[in-house]
Amino acid sequence: MGRVIHFEIHADDPQRAMRFYRELLGWTFDKWGDFSYWLAKTGPADEPGIDGALMPRDATLGREGIAAYVCTAAVADLDQALASARALGATVENDKRAVPGVGWHAYIRDTEGNLVGLMQEDETAGSGAA
Repeated sequence: MGRVIHFEIHADDPQRAMRFYRELLGWTFDKWGDFSYWLAKTGPADEPGIDGALMPRDATLGREGIAAYVCTAAVADLDQALASARALGATVENDKRAVPGVGWHAYIRDTEGNLVGLMQEDETAGSGAA
């Protein structure tokens, strides 16, 4: 199977983007080699998820920048994460909504204009119990 094993976030201002993800999600970043490329550690290796990287936005497609996959990050409290994201300079594209039997989901635009999903696990989402 072609499972996703790595992601890359393209940023106009890599330092600003790393600060955003550090403060919002607790990620850490380490420069890789002599390149303008930082490896992103998103959590412990023994927990579900993948790690990725952050790099300068160095190519464009039309006026929208790099066309890319949208990644969704797990958060403990979606309302709190959305408030933090706004305070850090993000905009909310699609506010909190239920994914029945799964949890609560929202899309934000980070400080670089990238679309990012946030998901709070909650099996009662959409059942009227939450």
